[in-house]
Amino acid sequence: MPHLVRVQLVDPPAYTPPYDHALAAALARAGADVELLTSRWPYGAAPDQGGYAVREHFYRRATANGRGTAARRALRLVEHVPGMLGARDASAFDVVHYQWLTLEPLDRLLLARGAARVLTAHNVQRRGGRSRRALRTLLDRMDAVIAHTEAGAADLRDQTATPVHVIPHGAFGHLASQQREEPLPDELAAVEGPVVLCFGILRPYKGVDVLVEAFRGIEGAELWVVGRPWMDTAPLRAAATGAVRFIDRFVPDAELPALFRRADVVCLPYRRIDQSGVLYTALAFGKAMVLTDVGGFGDIARTDGAAELVPPGDAGALRETLAALLADPARRAQLEAAASAAAAGRYSWEAIGRRTLELYEGLL
Repeated sequence: MPHLVRVQLVDPPAYTPPYDHALAAALARAGADVELLTSRWPYGAAPDQGGYAVREHFYRRATANGRGTAARRALRLVEHVPGMLGARDASAFDVVHYQWLTLEPLDRLLLARGAARVLTAHNVQRRGGRSRRALRTLLDRMDAVIAHTEAGAADLRDQTATPVHVIPHGAFGHLASQQREEPLPDELAAVEGPVVLCFGILRPYKGVDVLVEAFRGIEGAELWVVGRPWMDTAPLRAAATGAVRFIDRFVPDAELPALFRRADVVCLPYRRIDQSGVLYTALAFGKAMVLTDVGGFGDIARTDGAAELVPPGDAGALRETLAALLADPARRAQLEAAASAAAAGRYSWEAIGRRTLELYEGLL
């Protein structure tokens, strides 16, 4: 009888709950015994898909209800080392699989003992300088490293002798099959023309300023910029025309489907990135996409045929591509079909769960 692989997934800051829970559920369906060790997500209910254990071990004081951002950050620094030390004995598991480690120079000394160690290196290509050096010391203490793209894997192989495996990010199908979905607000439901959606936390590297500039020359459509800002949005608003709407707040899962279903095109104009959860949300909803040719984004267009590509930072090229796609329903339908096929194929969590479990079994 085959050995039941015991896996502990570790994401102390709960940076990516949708990814963590989707991977935990996929591994459980593939036959692993899984525990997700994380902290409470302060922005609503975590997307628990069942079939695995969840333990909110980290940052219990920091994530208590009612604490502001500054208080959470300060308390996390205080609680980090005790939390890592409390999770150090991993003798009950075969594999400890880390998702995010926020204090890498220190965390390399606090890693689990008694199990094989795996790290998923998210967003490798956004790193530089000191951050890259800190990551390198952590990579060398792992038994295996996972990158989501070939571009990210090549970068990592230049930094470490630890084996690097490419396993894609999965499409977030659970978001498209929720039991309860909130309808669009009345002012958005009243929009009649085509809609371009730019979704996610607003940060400078995501190139929203380039998209706003590109949209000045597009008529008969609206741009919806949706997400919680981690930057000053006043310059974006000042540059925007009347065809741009800002919904600058956190959007819970129940409100997300209506936005993606309404969008005619999803645009990710990032300056740099390895991969993005927003892209895999758009795949799950079968949306036509316009992406900048950075990191692993190009794979979605060149390998899967599910997006149009433009150079990063090129507002003119972005304007031309968006205008052409908005005027061509047949081309949008081709991209939508390709996105749906990719989501059901190599970006399905069933495929990802099997490949990840095979990696674990190889280590054991």
